[in-house]
Order: sequence, then C-alpha cells, then structure tokens
Amino acid sequence: MCHSGTMDISTADLYDEHGETLASVSLQFQDLGGKVRFTGPVRTVRCLEDNGLVKSVLNSPGNGAVLVVDGGGSLNSALMGDMIAEAAVANGWAGVVINGPIRDRAAVAKLPMGVKALGSNPRKSAKDSVGEVDVPVEFGGVTFRPGAVLYADDDGILVER
Repeated sequence: MCHSGTMDISTADLYDEHGETLASVSLQFQDLGGKVRFTGPVRTVRCLEDNGLVKSVLNSPGNGAVLVVDGGGSLNSALMGDMIAEAAVANGWAGVVINGPIRDRAAVAKLPMGVKALGSNPRKSAKDSVGEVDVPVEFGGVTFRPGAVLYADDDGILVER
C-alpha cells in the first residue's frame, strides 16, 4: 500500500484488495480541502469546542501525516480555519479529518491539502488547548491509532486496523 501523501488507487479498490485489514469509516464527511485524495500516517487530537491543540499540532512538522481530530461531533464551533490550514500546508501535513466543523471553507478549498469535516460554522472555538494529543480516538465505527495509515478519497476513509 502507498504512504506518500497522494494515492494512485481508490479506496474502493484498496478495500477490494485488502478487505478487513482496513476499517471503513461510516460517518459521512464533506470534502472541504483542495485535494480529495490523500493518505498518510495518523496523528490525533481529542478536543471539544477548543482548537488550541489542533493549532499547535498543525504548526509543527507534519511529515506527510494526517491529523484526525475528534471534536465529539459537536457543530457548535469551528475546529480549524484558513490560518491554521495554511500553517498545516506549510508544515507538510497531507490532510486533516475533523469530527466537527471548520470555517473559512472557500479559502480552505483552495489549499493543496485534504480536509474532511462534518461541515462549517463561522463561530470560533475556545483556545485553551484542553484535550489530548496522539491518543487513540474513535468515531464512525473506527478507532484511529497514531501511526496507522489513513486513506481518503471521494468514496470515504479507510484506516489500517
């Protein structure tokens, strides 16, 4: 399987080849970034309506990783906006998957990075950095473990078990 930031095979074909060694995320995300297809090793943040940790992690070297943010599914405030997303691109992140909303979606859509989120909300989140980094998080029937490879495209998201 490939690990280089972009994929040359669809998630459907990957699943056909590798079956139950891959977990399929059932939650339906919107594609909000400039790239629909992306892959990389998982890093995680667990937070609720507070994007302080998201900002600090995405302002550090990404090395082609995908940040999976478990925002508890809350749609009350955005967990990433254009400035944080621009920092993620500059720091080499392949993509972000957010179980919550983003903001500045028109600007984020122009960036060369994969972004999957539940939607958008212009309201800012808290900035207290409350939460956890690089711990297993679970949503959409899948446990995202730091270091497992994530594959995303227009069909959805697969993660190594």
